[in-house]
Amino acid sequence: MRQITSINADWIFIKENISADKAMTANGDKVNIPHTWNNLDGQDGGGDYIRDKFWYRKELNIEIKENKKYFIEFEGVSCIANVYVNNTHVGEHIGGFSTFRFDITNQLKNGQNTILVQADNTVNQKTYPQVADFTFFGGIYRNVNIIEVADTHFDLEYCGAPGIQVTPVLNENGTCDINVKSFVSNIVNNLTIKYSIYDAENNLVLEDTPSNMTETNLTMENPHLWNGIEDPYLYRAVATLHLNDVAIDEVSANFGVRSFEVDPNKGFILNGKPYSLRGVSRHQDREDMGWALTTKEHDEDMELIREVGANTIRLAHYQHDQYFYDLCDKYGMVVWAEIPFISVFMNTEEAKQDTLNQMKELIVQNYNHPSICFWGVSNEITMKGDKDEALIENLNAVNDLAHSLDKTRKTTVANLCILDPASPAATYPDIIAYNHYFGWYMGELTQNEDWIDDYHRRFPDRCLGISEYGAEGILKWHSDDPKVKDYSEEYHALYHEHMAKIFDERPFLLATYVWNMFDFAADNRDEGGVQGRNNKGLITYDRKIKKDAFYIYQAYWATKPMVHICGRRYVNRAHEATTVKVYSNLNSVTLLVNGEEFKTLEGNKVFTFENVPLALGENTISVKASDLTDEIKLNRIEEATDEYVLKDTAAGGNVENWIDITTGNMLEFPEGYFSIKDTFGNIFENEAAKEVALKALEELNENAEGIPMTEEMLDMASTMTLMSILNFMGIKCDNPQVAKLNEQLNKIEK
Repeated sequence: MRQITSINADWIFIKENISADKAMTANGDKVNIPHTWNNLDGQDGGGDYIRDKFWYRKELNIEIKENKKYFIEFEGVSCIANVYVNNTHVGEHIGGFSTFRFDITNQLKNGQNTILVQADNTVNQKTYPQVADFTFFGGIYRNVNIIEVADTHFDLEYCGAPGIQVTPVLNENGTCDINVKSFVSNIVNNLTIKYSIYDAENNLVLEDTPSNMTETNLTMENPHLWNGIEDPYLYRAVATLHLNDVAIDEVSANFGVRSFEVDPNKGFILNGKPYSLRGVSRHQDREDMGWALTTKEHDEDMELIREVGANTIRLAHYQHDQYFYDLCDKYGMVVWAEIPFISVFMNTEEAKQDTLNQMKELIVQNYNHPSICFWGVSNEITMKGDKDEALIENLNAVNDLAHSLDKTRKTTVANLCILDPASPAATYPDIIAYNHYFGWYMGELTQNEDWIDDYHRRFPDRCLGISEYGAEGILKWHSDDPKVKDYSEEYHALYHEHMAKIFDERPFLLATYVWNMFDFAADNRDEGGVQGRNNKGLITYDRKIKKDAFYIYQAYWATKPMVHICGRRYVNRAHEATTVKVYSNLNSVTLLVNGEEFKTLEGNKVFTFENVPLALGENTISVKASDLTDEIKLNRIEEATDEYVLKDTAAGGNVENWIDITTGNMLEFPEGYFSIKDTFGNIFENEAAKEVALKALEELNENAEGIPMTEEMLDMASTMTLMSILNFMGIKCDNPQVAKLNEQLNKIEK
């Protein structure tokens, strides 16, 4: 039978871009896998984290057995890997997020062997991602194993797949047809395969040894359904390979029996019943660790997602660790899984092939997971426009490939917020979803429901999802009167109060995903007084602090009773009386001040207590809801300070779309005068600036390589900078017309 041995320990990391010959003897640092060289510089801001080709070397002592084959398995190397065994190149893998294996039988020898791996996260034009709002950590950041198998074995070389594929189909009469396929290498005479199905209690429920060795069709009576977070019941399929009646290899896969449908009016339907998908997106990195996580961190992330009450996860923007998909199966999370076909289209043959390869690996490696219902084809890939025929062809090719590999699931896309719903770049998959940031990057909060309702009215036969929505929330900033772009924890919470409510009122929405569950590294960012980070998470990057917004979703989604007082980090307040907000999924909340009952409010999810008195010095604010309590300390001070206020937010100057960060360096932005860094809204309040901007945009529209600006788009984009809009139009800041526009605006005083 196969033997799987971890070789994570005792590697030498060589932080030099040198030849393979030199790397065989070069000095380095002793490390264990998982490992990344960007765990610190990838999160500190400046956009200058190291993207290079570095080496990992390991001495492997092994006893070679007769009639055995040996494979080396990597679960994730970013982003291109070249592998050598005893000075022989055994293979290259392009793509930083999937499992891959190489047959190293002929390169190994008894005793000491040298494994050498080059990990490459350099800028290139052949693998995605290359442009995106997150750090591309380099290294061998997931497990490495040696797999020993018989000469004849379940296939290990087909796209990193598990060697077994299980397709359960639930019938209307309640039975389930289960097709099980296995994939065998080196088929010889006298082989048989026994297929066994076990229930969650490890009882054998079905068994077959078919004459058609590599495939069987079984029927299960009255199956126990995989029913989301309420009852995520799992079966296990086992395929055992026999040669002359002796078992020589075995593979297995957990699977679930479930059906799902999508409906433009009822949303997601699981096992015949409406099942509103409300959840979060997740990036896989963590503070000071980058992508080099262990099962401990994955478990902690899942526990926090379960605690908030989510029933669905968008695993963005790439293939995640196999272990995390297993957790999603185990805990009943409906999953949107996707590839990093993201932001800016690369029109090279290598890059096009990479999108196909990454989608194929994602599907064949994860086909058996009942949690996965959606294959995500791309994310905001039309950032530079949707007119490129090669882009449309590439999108359709990936979508068609997904359908050919898996006829049981739906394809989907996360569209750029301003992409025309009629665009061929928006309409090719089974399910349409949009990333919307009304109330943060653009527009007003109420435009979210206006846009959703208008879309549903115009396209009543389309299923609609909201694939991203969010706002920055930084724990050191606070406000009594929170406003967009102040980065305060209070605005962050207010934003999510609004979004949770409007989604709850619109069951036709197929799925909605908070961007993001956790703060994450984006080394290009420098905003809100924090470098190198996207701060839209409901929980901090280190997973230690749940922001107030976490609890509004818990109030809407969790079934377990809860109560939470907001504002606990806004300690010092120069008020004789203040406002205290409480979130709860109970309908009655009582507030106490310094032990004395203040008021009881009846309500739904959000309870706002006004004119709460504060004595000078420390005050204890507590709350009761049924048998639950919560408590915070507030300190009344005599004079107000600016300790909680981010400076220079009046004009929204601290909020830029991330695509602005690396552009515009050659232009001037004199203080007190307009420029392309100003928002449309501010420019349009000044008649002279408005006239200049509109005239320039009309001229620039004629040469736009990206998305031309219509009046409707300008209305939506009132809070976006002119620089952001030029980026969406595909107009570079070194364009002479842009320089002229900026120069004209520089002459107009604010």
